[in-house]
Formats: sequence, structure tokens, C-alpha cells
Amino acid sequence: MARLPGEAEAMTDSSRRWSFIPRGGSGPVEIERTEGAFLYTRDGRRILDAAGGAIVSNIGHGRREVAEAIAAASEREGYVVPTFATESRLRLVDRLRSSWLPEPLQYVYLGSGGSDTVDAAIRLARLHAVAKGEPGRFKVIGRELSYHGATLTTLAAGRQHKRRGALGPLLQDWPTAPACYCLRCPFERTYPGCGVRCVEDFDRVIREAGPESVAAVLAEPIGGSTGAALTPPDEYWPRLREICTEYGILLIADEVMTGFGRTGRRFAVDHWGVVPDILVAGKGLGGGYAPIGGLYTHEGVVAPLAEAGDDLMFYTFGALPASCAAADKVLEILEREALVARAETMGRVLRARLAKLEEHPHVAEIRGRGLMVGIEFVKDRERLEPFSSRDNFTNRVVAAGFSEGVFFYPAGIDPARDAVMLGPPLIIGDAEIEMLASVLEHAIDSAVRYTLGGA
Repeated sequence: MARLPGEAEAMTDSSRRWSFIPRGGSGPVEIERTEGAFLYTRDGRRILDAAGGAIVSNIGHGRREVAEAIAAASEREGYVVPTFATESRLRLVDRLRSSWLPEPLQYVYLGSGGSDTVDAAIRLARLHAVAKGEPGRFKVIGRELSYHGATLTTLAAGRQHKRRGALGPLLQDWPTAPACYCLRCPFERTYPGCGVRCVEDFDRVIREAGPESVAAVLAEPIGGSTGAALTPPDEYWPRLREICTEYGILLIADEVMTGFGRTGRRFAVDHWGVVPDILVAGKGLGGGYAPIGGLYTHEGVVAPLAEAGDDLMFYTFGALPASCAAADKVLEILEREALVARAETMGRVLRARLAKLEEHPHVAEIRGRGLMVGIEFVKDRERLEPFSSRDNFTNRVVAAGFSEGVFFYPAGIDPARDAVMLGPPLIIGDAEIEMLASVLEHAIDSAVRYTLGGA
């Protein structure tokens, strides 16, 4: 990533050593504190967090009541092995079941983050198959332009090729379905006349893999940063649900990024009235205040394990009491301040403000739902010709935005090479949206001038 303005000047000896992999003597920006929708750097700058960190901070930064809940749980409960019940764990599970989870997803497993919880979902799908007497089912079908975490299992199921890289020989070679990417349809068709071929192709992939060998299909309802909020047609998820049911395959919805209000619904699958067999949602659950992820499923998935006397192994810091207390308070705030509905409302405001960028010669598409928006950039809009990878176009947009006081989340891999994600706190107001959009326009134009020499 291109160095952010002021980065070198803001470094201390400690910050130079913070990055695990050195970057030519440069170090990260030092953030001194956070508040509301803003980050404050050590050298006194105020930065609008248009990324919500990593599309995490749904209730905004610096909420004292969350910090107090964490402190109280840490003092009262400390560390308790995840198999034991505690007040904070029970309170969180009760709130999830009563106010957030759709029927019949009433079984809750708490991990310590997105990657490990999606990993647990894959393990659960395999354990479920074996417990049912179908040991031949082990494959997990993911999609191109997808990302599900940094464990070897989640990398195998996803197709974030940059992060798979040299790890390829360590990964399971599972089948992959095409991305839902209407802008560059892999079948060279146009919606709605395409018959939503991208979802129908799951049937082919499953049949070629051997339906009896497939344990689960794993997909993000709306894509994350790999494809910059790739959003399916309305027919997609209901049809995917039908296909999985037909073959007796578990459907896993990865809502680590979209869950808990980000898209203007409790969960993104709610846009299409679909209930998966396993739902994973984590980032918005803790709101950035504590590491936690959640796996939610129904009795049909867990009953065979119970009958077989099997279990889903926990992670040491899964369901940490302090994290559960933080999550419970975050959900309380989301409910009390009606922030899910606000995400939908302010998402409409944001899209309206970005409307003129729809015709920008270097903006290929603006997509997403609620306050999860992706903007893809191209060198030539008519031919959808990407910038060269050597241009580092996305990093230049991010650096230019940062210099004007806004942090955008870098996104995209080939063929969606250059993009940014917008995922600001759900508390964002009109003034901050105006600032975000204005700076984004300037940042794109600045990156274009640098890359094309004034073209």
C-alpha cells in the first residue's frame, strides 16, 4: 500500500517496529484515540473512518458504556473455559435468540473472530455429515472472488488469490462456483435475460463434484472486500437455498462483514427471506470493541452430533466473558438507537450523494446495500479495461483520501482489480457523508492525474 501522507513524520521508534514485515523503513500511522466516526492521529489530525476500521465499527468509536461492560465482566468473571456458562455468556445468547436470530437458528456457538468461526462452521458441516452416517461428504464449495478467513481451511474454501498465494500446496483443492459478478459476467450474459446463470451453475459444480461428496456450500450474501460488495440479483439466494436443499447439502452464509445491521437488515440474507443452515456473523457483533464471532444453526444440524456423542471443539478464547459483555452492550445500543434502520436510511443518503460518480469515466460500478458500498475503478469505462497492477491505483485513492482526512478501505483483486469499500459507523450523519463523498471524488481524480499524467 502506498505510504499515507504524514506517515514517516508520525513514526516513533516503537511504531517502526510495529509492522511484522518491514516496509522499507516506513511504519504505520499512529492512532492516538478514536471517537464517534473519527480517528485521531498522534500528530493531531482528525480522520473520518469511512471504512469502520475493517467494516467493523457499527456503533462508532469510544462508547464508554461498552468499555464499562468489558471492565465489569473482566473483574467479575475473568477467564472461564468456554464450556462453562457465565452471566455474560447467557445474557448474550438470550439476547441473540430473542431479538436477532431468525427461526430456527437458535443454537449459538461463540468463537473469537471471523476466521476461526467460519473455520468452525466448516468443521461443523463435516462433523454433521459423519454423524449422519455420510462420511463421504467433505467438500465445501465456495465461489470465485470470495474470502472467508485466514486459516488454511477458510482460505481453501475462498478464492482470495493474493492471500492464498504461496500457501496453495497446503490447501484442500475443493470445487469452486463462479462469482456473482454482473459487471463482468463470467458467462458473458446480461441480467435479467441471463437466467441468473451464476447461481444455476452451482448445480453443475455439485454434480461434477459428486453430490454425495459435498458437505456444504459457503458464500457471502453480499461480497466483502475481495470483490468490493458484489451484490446478487434478488433470485440468487432463494435459488441457492433450493439447490442445497435438493442435494441435502448444508448452506453456510458468511456474514462476518454483513451481519448485525451493516446492510440495513439484521443480516444480509434477510433481504431475500432466506434462512441458511449455518450463519456466521462476527465483526458487527463486537463492534470493534472486543474479539468475538458467532456461529448460529438449527436443531437439524446439531442433533446428529448430540446423538453420536460428538461435539464442536472450542477455541481457547472463544466466548471470552469480556467479549460477550461487549457484544451484549453493542447489540443493546443497536436496538436502542435503531441503528439497523438507520443503516438503510443513511445508505440511501450515501448512494444519492455518490450518484454523480456513477458517470465518472473511471468508475465502473457502485454497488452494495445499506452502509456497505463498493466502488470499482477502471482505466477505460467503456471497455472495462483495468488499470495496470503496477499503477497501484487503489492505494493512490486511499492515500489521497487520507491526505484530505478520510480513510477508505482498499479492496479488489483480479478481475475486480481496483476498488474501495465504504463501511462507516452506522451513526454517521449527513455532514460526514458529505465529507466522505466530496473527498472520494477528489481522491479518485488525484489518483487519475497521477496515474494517467493529467488524462
